[in-house]
Amino acid sequence: MYNRLLVSALVFVLVVGSVPASSGTAVTARSATAQDACDFTQLYDRTMDSVVSVRVGTRGGEFGQGSGFVYRLRPNGSGLVVTNNHVVANASTVAAQFDRGEWRTARIVGTDPYSDLAVLRVRRVPSYVDALSLANGTAEPGERVAALGSPLGLQGSITEGIVSGVNRSLPSEQGFSIPNTIQTDAAINPGNSGGPLIDCNGEVVGVNTAGISGGENLGFAIPAGVVRRVAPSLVENGSYRHSYLGVASVDVSPVVARANGLNRAQGVLVANVVPGSPASGVLQGSGRTETVRGVTVPVGGDIIVGVDGRRIQSGEDLSSYLSTETRPGETVRLTVLRDGQRRTVNVTLGTRPRPSREKISH
Repeated sequence: MYNRLLVSALVFVLVVGSVPASSGTAVTARSATAQDACDFTQLYDRTMDSVVSVRVGTRGGEFGQGSGFVYRLRPNGSGLVVTNNHVVANASTVAAQFDRGEWRTARIVGTDPYSDLAVLRVRRVPSYVDALSLANGTAEPGERVAALGSPLGLQGSITEGIVSGVNRSLPSEQGFSIPNTIQTDAAINPGNSGGPLIDCNGEVVGVNTAGISGGENLGFAIPAGVVRRVAPSLVENGSYRHSYLGVASVDVSPVVARANGLNRAQGVLVANVVPGSPASGVLQGSGRTETVRGVTVPVGGDIIVGVDGRRIQSGEDLSSYLSTETRPGETVRLTVLRDGQRRTVNVTLGTRPRPSREKISH
């Protein structure tokens, strides 16, 4: 089972996910020697025992499949498995199958749609299974990686490739985008969602989450840094609180810049402000539109060009900063252009509400 995204024909695919070890995460060495010596046969032997197939049953009697990986082991023999939220979003029953065939009932511990991550608890983890470590560093373009999981139900599969790009914005079918994702050319197919994307040291650099429908060599993964930030909260609280500004925005493209009388195409134009949100009464949305070269664009809203002293070039920059550098309840300092004047405003961030069809981007 996989979900079709609304933008760019992206398709969410159920993939086995690797989760970081509980404590003492190993340091990731990204040396040229390690990359040159990447032995995928050895990587497979070292890591596949920690990867599981995730089988999901729904109240309608349908079944779907994805992947996951053991993120933490408990002294009592139970384990925590990381997978994708979209793999288990509609689940009434969840089961995990280990690489040597053992099936275990799994319980959903926590889910987070905004990062597309979920954590499962599995009792009686086989004795041969170890937890996978999360890489400390960030993935680098050109770095060799392998995607593990159960594509199309083919358990224990590995595909190899490189990191094609980083800081990608991945659209979801619910109207928001997941920032900072990793792009890879390692094959990611239906059933791979939730599985680990590992480096040449066998450490998890990302959680496979999506591929392109009709495209080749285009896959995406949630980076290890997001897993490290979100997963502990899912285990402890069952959810993760994301920072919320409360605006819908558009990037200041050359066309938007021209319509708004700007000298350069930079920043984020506030198209709408959600009533009652943290931004309400602080930021101003666009009040009208204009057509420039056949394109209708918003005019007159605040243009965010900086946050806490950091330059904002695009909505991806703003989403990334709010996601990785802030918490609900914190106050951020926004630098905006309003009526041609540069000014600074403070906004105390709220908690992002559950997803809806409204296209509120931040």
